[in-house]
Amino acid sequence: MHLSKFISVGENIHCTRIFKVGGKFAKEIDGHNVIEYKSDDDTKHLPIPDNFLNNQDWEAGKVKHCAVACWQGTHGDDSAKEAAVDYLQSLAKRQEASGATYLDLNVDEFSTDDNERIDLMKWLVETVQSASSLPMSIDSSNIDILRSGLAACDQARGKPLMNSVSLEREDAINLAEEFKTTVIASAAGRTDLPTDTAGRLANIEELMPLLKNAGLELPDIHIDPLVYPISTDGGNGTRFLEAVTALRDKYGEEIHFAPGLSNISFGMPNRKLLGQTFTYLFCEAGGDGGIVDPFHINLDILNNMDTEAEAFKLAKAVLTGEDDFGMNYITASREKTI
Repeated sequence: MHLSKFISVGENIHCTRIFKVGGKFAKEIDGHNVIEYKSDDDTKHLPIPDNFLNNQDWEAGKVKHCAVACWQGTHGDDSAKEAAVDYLQSLAKRQEASGATYLDLNVDEFSTDDNERIDLMKWLVETVQSASSLPMSIDSSNIDILRSGLAACDQARGKPLMNSVSLEREDAINLAEEFKTTVIASAAGRTDLPTDTAGRLANIEELMPLLKNAGLELPDIHIDPLVYPISTDGGNGTRFLEAVTALRDKYGEEIHFAPGLSNISFGMPNRKLLGQTFTYLFCEAGGDGGIVDPFHINLDILNNMDTEAEAFKLAKAVLTGEDDFGMNYITASREKTI
């Protein structure tokens, strides 16, 4: 298989993203807790504010690094604000250099204050746009936050992507019409999440007329058929891939895909390998894009995967349900043979 395109929705500027405390990036230097990062080939440090050192995440050995940058960028002193902007912009530049098509922005977990998050989304869009030529993808479960982000998007660089619309979020479709966006169209139902191909197709089929009535054409629509972790059900990978093929057959080549592909590997070791292998299988099944970390999943990586390698074969066996409970894969991961 050789791919000519992969629509990458870069997922790295999210307030959910974490680093391990004491790991490669979140460390203590000269008595100060910082996020260490590269910018223009220089090693730099983003200070972690005290309020991030006294919460449940920190006690669990985690720190939300984009949330740190957003806090410092809007509440820190002048030097911290400068470091925060540089940090976020370096993430944007690196994703663009790695082949991202859109940059997905999410501030939902920054706080519980809606007004604060609405203002923060506008600030984040403006900050990231000033460093990248890519269109933005605005991600939120809150309509007002979506509106704030979309209103701040520079349409001259291309239509922004709204993440997402579904039967349970019909009100978001009005925003797509108002701001002339492309959309991620989720297969979620009005009251539940489908797990089989028939349910996924039925929900998308019901959603399509609503999108078309809002002026969206097939190339504006990126379907999310919903990825569930392989760790909870060994059939989740196969059922998802079957749904992708069925949707491609039904809607043809004009429509796109944008599932959260990393969901497949939750709870499993060696997540990068599983994600890359699953993305390869997804593209074989008819997929052409997804919400991914473009540092680990991009066109170059996908086109150079060694499908004869033992690591690929073991990962594929888990993802297609051939390795019952993933025992062979988990054993190989623990023994570091893959």
